[in-house]
Amino acid sequence: MKLKNANILVVDDDQDLLTAVGLLLKPKVNRVIKERNPDYIPTILSKEEIHLILLDMNFKSAVNTGNEGLFWLQKIKSMRPDLPVVMITAYGAIDLAVESLKRGARDFIVKPWQNDRLESTLGDALQQQGPQAKAKSIDQPDLPELIGESDIMKSLQVKISKIAPTDANILILGENGTGKDIIASRIHHLSLRNRKPLVKVDVGALTDTLFESELFGHKKGAFTDARDDRKGRFEAADGGTLFLDEIGNISLQHQAKLLSVLQNRQVVPLGSNTPVPVDIRLLCATNVPMSVLADETRFRKDLVYRINTVEVQVPPLRERGNDCLQLARHFLAIYARKYNKSFDSFDPGALQKLRSYHYPGNVRELQYCIERAVIMAEGDGIMASDIIFSPIETAEFIPAGVPGAGNNLMDLERATIKNVVDKHNGNISKAARELGITRTALYRRLNKYDI
Repeated sequence: MKLKNANILVVDDDQDLLTAVGLLLKPKVNRVIKERNPDYIPTILSKEEIHLILLDMNFKSAVNTGNEGLFWLQKIKSMRPDLPVVMITAYGAIDLAVESLKRGARDFIVKPWQNDRLESTLGDALQQQGPQAKAKSIDQPDLPELIGESDIMKSLQVKISKIAPTDANILILGENGTGKDIIASRIHHLSLRNRKPLVKVDVGALTDTLFESELFGHKKGAFTDARDDRKGRFEAADGGTLFLDEIGNISLQHQAKLLSVLQNRQVVPLGSNTPVPVDIRLLCATNVPMSVLADETRFRKDLVYRINTVEVQVPPLRERGNDCLQLARHFLAIYARKYNKSFDSFDPGALQKLRSYHYPGNVRELQYCIERAVIMAEGDGIMASDIIFSPIETAEFIPAGVPGAGNNLMDLERATIKNVVDKHNGNISKAARELGITRTALYRRLNKYDI
């Protein structure tokens, strides 16, 4: 690539340097993006088309070891192995600059530099991008996208960029439909384990008989249908990341078994007495509030501490302001392509309708709403009349008669919900399925009736 066509990201905490580099490069490149805080690198790379990064070796005035630059170089390479990085270093840190070359930097430039030297270094770094680099980028999976410009989403992205490179266990909290699985995928993608598998398990949907077999594996003959040896999800995720969704809905008995595996870092497959060591990074998600997880009659406190080194709270869509409009346009583009429609915009009335809705089903509800609108709309764009929100989230459940309940509809509903929840031993996913409502709707009713 030629320098004049390149978008260059310059990352340095020295504002004077950013200003000088910006003035020098602006007439010579397509675009210069300047950033003082390296924590924003992952976010910028996910949103901008960057062709080269000019990266400082140090970002803390009191600590000049170069480790910050090496850390962010490794981070960039884990996300974009083909992206050329040129390091900025002081004369006294040449050994660190050489180390950066061993770790994948394309070149380095020593402060203070001559402008011609900087320009030629950047040009050479861009010219070195060849077919091999392009092949690597094809193998690298796309970074899961977090769409939204609200302050709460920006804070979330910064937090993710800090915790992703670590091996800390993460508990992702949020209502149904907020995108907890996207958060988990993004954390894995930005981690140092991203070359290894991300294995997802909806543990809330596992029956008692399947729980151990699915997670820990089994040997041939361990039970009636065990015709072959089978690795569990822990072994499948070895070296990578294990994502346990709906962790708040597993029984106390299964919680004890899970805690033992996490403490010992080994699993014992069903039908075997031989422990198998596993190396996983654990991500968990639940829509159960932390107040419920803190109730030891429902959830082991020692397990909460084990899975919750860092907590990530995913905000509901109703708290994200105009993010709903950005998401709506994103889904419009996706479904217009999918259904071969020419829609590319929303009528102002449709935008107002989208902005004023409270989204009890969160992003998932918005996605289905836009898909339906694209399918049913007949004009050149999406009108307000095309926007129809799901009745699933707002319809009241009217139960059949329940023994022991009065004739009052609220009494009947309360009694029905209590009976079904008790029947499934507090498993909200199973209870919601039997009642024919979403987990979010069931939680609202549990709060409403103080069950």
